[in-house]
Amino acid sequence: MAEVIRMPRMSDTMEEGNIVGWLKKVGDEVEPGDVLAEVETDKATMELESFHEGVLLHIGVAEGSVPVNAVLAVIGEKGEDYKAALEGAESGNDASPAPKQEVSPAEEPAKAEPEAAQNAPAPEANHQAPQTSGAANSDRVKASPLARKMAEDAGVDLSSLSGSGDQGRIVKRDVEAASTRTSSSATPSKPAAASPAKAPAAVEGASFEDVPASQMRKVIARRLAESKFGAPHFYLGIEVEMTNAISYRKKLNELSDVKISFNDLVVKSCAHALRKHPTINSSWLGESIRYNHDVNIGVAVAVEDGLLVPVIRHADRKGMGEINQEVRELAGLAKERKLQPQQMSGNTFTISNLGMFDITEFTAIINPPDACILAVGSIKQQPIVKDGELAVGNVMKLTLSCDHRVVDGASGAKFLATLKAMLENPLNILI
Repeated sequence: MAEVIRMPRMSDTMEEGNIVGWLKKVGDEVEPGDVLAEVETDKATMELESFHEGVLLHIGVAEGSVPVNAVLAVIGEKGEDYKAALEGAESGNDASPAPKQEVSPAEEPAKAEPEAAQNAPAPEANHQAPQTSGAANSDRVKASPLARKMAEDAGVDLSSLSGSGDQGRIVKRDVEAASTRTSSSATPSKPAAASPAKAPAAVEGASFEDVPASQMRKVIARRLAESKFGAPHFYLGIEVEMTNAISYRKKLNELSDVKISFNDLVVKSCAHALRKHPTINSSWLGESIRYNHDVNIGVAVAVEDGLLVPVIRHADRKGMGEINQEVRELAGLAKERKLQPQQMSGNTFTISNLGMFDITEFTAIINPPDACILAVGSIKQQPIVKDGELAVGNVMKLTLSCDHRVVDGASGAKFLATLKAMLENPLNILI
């Protein structure tokens, strides 16, 4: 029996995947565990493995973006007629379960759009509201999942189209043609409804290049917009005198083969401070607050397309040498886009450090589901007053971004006071 392969949800934030390339071609024999294709998600480039044995009979999308649960390929016996299975799957009549979802494809037409509306930022939901009637009609129209997604994005009513696919099914080229007609005939009184942002008019003689956003950049834009405008942020700043920490780090590095960084010291100090201030190590769940018993610290890593946040699990139970080695290993995987979803999930607190770029102070946007994120600046020599006298100090500025739904000013201030005490006298970490 022919098996339909769908786009799986490879991370908790994935809404669509980008097919980079197929490693198998139509007619190739496939065994369980064979890699069929490479898929770029919002966080990494991952391998799509087969769970079925047979021959690759059909490839639905050679390359490009594909929504989660859309049909990718068909595997079956050599020479098998797979068209009935393919048509059933694409029209939503296949009863096989969707990858990593509890909703079967048979229920997908009725549930896919409400789910998308819940996950979409509010401005997009407002754009889509006038099209509710069209969306309901489109569920009764035979169309591929990709065509449905493209029609939704372009504001095209599927019920008004004639399909050029098998048995009149609406496919990608039909939506593209309709979008082109809509664009060319649009008037000021009827703007394109689903356009999320209008490109500014080009100035005559201007030179520019429009580059399609990567999957990672799209998700960064969506998640940070949801965080910034969904969670009421407030910010607390503090200065830490790092002279003792500098001396402590120097002695540690003289005794150990592992060279401890200041970031390792910050991670370890935060982990211990979070144990003493569980409110900071929490999450807003809408109707409740989750106080996490584990201290899992995300460390923001800059990569070519944006940011990835690998997670140091149980950071409070690990020594600085172990934290150093784990951060280095995960940062290397992040820059090679080889991090696995489990290495980027489960964070309860996040640290973003721009000190190595000579940035003295900045504010960071909270990394959901965390209630707080710590922005770490560089260590700068500057005049300080010590024991009533003017002296040269080594000052590092920290800024804590807090979700006011969970954390109040006093709670954040107490956490920073504990963190400051640990960094100014690192022996406090041992207590």
